[in-house]
Amino acid sequence: MRKQLQRLLDERVKQCVTNSKDTEATCSKIEAKKESASKRSAEIVKAKAAGNILNKTTNKDTSSVMYQVHFQYLIKQNKQLYMEEEMELRKADFYQGTLINDMEVNQIASNQAELPTMIETSHEDTRQSFQYDRLKAVQYAETWWNSYNPAFKKFEENDCTNYISQCLNAGGAPMRGYPTRGHGWWIRGNNWSWSWPIAHALQLYLSSSKTGLRAREVSRPDELMLGDVICYDFEGDGRFNHNTIVTGYDYYGMPLVNAHTTNSRLRYWSYTDSTAYTPNIKYKFFTIVDDE
Repeated sequence: MRKQLQRLLDERVKQCVTNSKDTEATCSKIEAKKESASKRSAEIVKAKAAGNILNKTTNKDTSSVMYQVHFQYLIKQNKQLYMEEEMELRKADFYQGTLINDMEVNQIASNQAELPTMIETSHEDTRQSFQYDRLKAVQYAETWWNSYNPAFKKFEENDCTNYISQCLNAGGAPMRGYPTRGHGWWIRGNNWSWSWPIAHALQLYLSSSKTGLRAREVSRPDELMLGDVICYDFEGDGRFNHNTIVTGYDYYGMPLVNAHTTNSRLRYWSYTDSTAYTPNIKYKFFTIVDDE
């Protein structure tokens, strides 16, 4: 079954990159990448995918396999080449050994059910001076983009903001507010502030914090520097679902980002190729402010 899945992936990638007419149902991921790239004068010159089976369930003639796919895209934009990487969780169903269904399991989901009505983001603590080391934040983002630092709790269903918070902390951003969950930005063992792992709460915190970790909202993505943060409201309903960190730039100076949940590296900032994308999407762009 492992070999069968890998043959499926190899064929999907080959068909998509060569523009086969029979690929709409089997390679929407790469097709979306190609469309997104073409809109910014870029192209995928090479792609490959490797699958890893996570678990398998069998019941008489049927079986289901949950597996993870590591996509790699070599992207050319003018004279620049870079490698984008992304993990995708998929579920394949078989009947008597024949594949009958293969679909992506969308991992980006709102985790706002936990969010309290009020977050005390404007509360003043004793001022904590710091200098944000953008290189260290990016190095951390690169080290852990597709794995999980055992020194921190892993949020199984939606780890995106936990990962971004870890990157910011690696850059020197100081925690504050312990032990009040609705105050500040912090994690300590199995206890944490709402703003540490919840996308909407971190967006609120960055919008209002006056001490410790703080940020300034800018109007365009090309104003962001390495180590800065982009917040995503996919539905455009005012509740932010996702966060990323800037780890590079394309040929035209637009941000490339790393993220968790759908683990991604050097992904184009707009997420128009994501299954979570809607035409109503809204963004917030935050540049980290320090005491230099």
